[in-house]
Amino acid sequence: MDPKEKRKRVMSRSIKIGHCVCDPRKPCPCPIFKEKNICTCAGERVPPEDKNQPVKLTEFVRSAGCASKISQKDLHQVLNLLPTISDPRLLVGTSTADDAGVFQITPELTVVQTVDVFTPGVDDPFLFGRIAACNSLSDVYAMGGKPVTALSVIGFPIYSLPHEVMADIIKGGIEVLNEADTILLGGHSINDEEIKFGFAVTGIVNNARFVTNAHARPGDSLILTKPLGTGILSLANQIDRASAKAVTAVTKSMSTLNRAAAEIMLKYEAHACTDVTGFGILGHLSQMMIESKTTAEIWFNELPLLPEALDLAKQGIYSGANERNAEYSAKRTTMAEDVTEEMKALLFDAQTSGGLLISLPPEKTEQALVEMHEAGVSEASIIGRIADSSDGHIKVMVEAPDSARTFRASRTQNTASDKENEMTTDTAGEETCCAQGSGTPDKAMQMFTGFMGTAMQPGAVDVVTKELMAVALGLAVHCVPCAKIHIKKSLDMGISKEELEEAAALAVAFSGCRALMVWNELKEELF
Repeated sequence: MDPKEKRKRVMSRSIKIGHCVCDPRKPCPCPIFKEKNICTCAGERVPPEDKNQPVKLTEFVRSAGCASKISQKDLHQVLNLLPTISDPRLLVGTSTADDAGVFQITPELTVVQTVDVFTPGVDDPFLFGRIAACNSLSDVYAMGGKPVTALSVIGFPIYSLPHEVMADIIKGGIEVLNEADTILLGGHSINDEEIKFGFAVTGIVNNARFVTNAHARPGDSLILTKPLGTGILSLANQIDRASAKAVTAVTKSMSTLNRAAAEIMLKYEAHACTDVTGFGILGHLSQMMIESKTTAEIWFNELPLLPEALDLAKQGIYSGANERNAEYSAKRTTMAEDVTEEMKALLFDAQTSGGLLISLPPEKTEQALVEMHEAGVSEASIIGRIADSSDGHIKVMVEAPDSARTFRASRTQNTASDKENEMTTDTAGEETCCAQGSGTPDKAMQMFTGFMGTAMQPGAVDVVTKELMAVALGLAVHCVPCAKIHIKKSLDMGISKEELEEAAALAVAFSGCRALMVWNELKEELF
């Protein structure tokens, strides 16, 4: 049909009913027609103001990235109005507010499914597509699943922006799907004034090995695999307040898959996991604590942060999502007095394509971090621990307490073989523990060392209990190097001073004065 005839036919109908036929909110002629003599209802397109200037996606959204999500408080109110879905095949549904649903199709086949769509937090279309795909796949990884297929969902102002922009967004997503060995089956598109993009993802999961947000245990270490601050930096980028270095760092983080971290957490038998996205680290952690019925300690100075994020927060550059997130999670959080407003801003900051928050057995944490670093998950850090049982609570401190001394992931550079060597000789050249042998190549000593290594592995008695037993035995037999090494190792595992005091009391009860003198000497040195 001739374009002029098409315009005449469409506009005559719109004028007759008094409303634009493609947007009844507007009159006909609409403001665009009056200003630019363009009828988008007739398929006419608004030309770019400058063809040489790239399109800035963030100019077409109100809230960037996961900050565009509906708040936890409002979402829970809506979910409470919905009927309960009960089916024996439904292993994880909406009742626990987990990252994805898990459904058993047959005894041999269980699937994990999720959908995630949000607005752009960057201007480059291809990069936005990559970030959206990483974010969508992350929910499957958080459940311990392997994504296999995806369907794209896009909202796009097709009459205002070039077709190439929409194509580049989808191409960016496809590139990440290829990296994840995930097949794009198709998708759905909507003509929308605000750009939105994401994927519905289906994965497969092992019935006995999938991970939920409901099984964190007291004593567990908490690992965060990506730095915080994506919401703050996305807003700063929108208003031209972030440096090029900071923008590069945040886009690299958001466009990186959580695949490697997920595979390693499965290997080391994580008790619980969630990914940190639009509800902020406290929002997602509070849900984990509610479902696990535990209390978490978070140590702010151990959190990995993106460059400039804290300084920007001091300037008040954080989105309205912070207020919504605080409204939900603050009531379950106790902040230490020295936690500043800018620190709180990072804790409530809505993350886009954030990291995994993993609850791991303490005896497996160190080696899991070593492998994450070797796999390129360089920012992975221990940021806290599961303290005790409760109805779901979080304690935020600036520094880790003495009873929970830990190491930052960035300090751990040793490989697994290095760790074995460290067990036979102290890095500072101090005496070795007799339970670990002398480190000489003598065959008998090697056999003894191997036996002791096996004895200290988890079995019917957990590793924490064995470590406390080693402390008590070292004191009881008056082996200063043994006791010293196992006290230090206990502290690194998060065992409290109070627990060590009780182990020492048993040693003194069975061995008397000499054990007491060794304990007092080491306590003064190590505590």
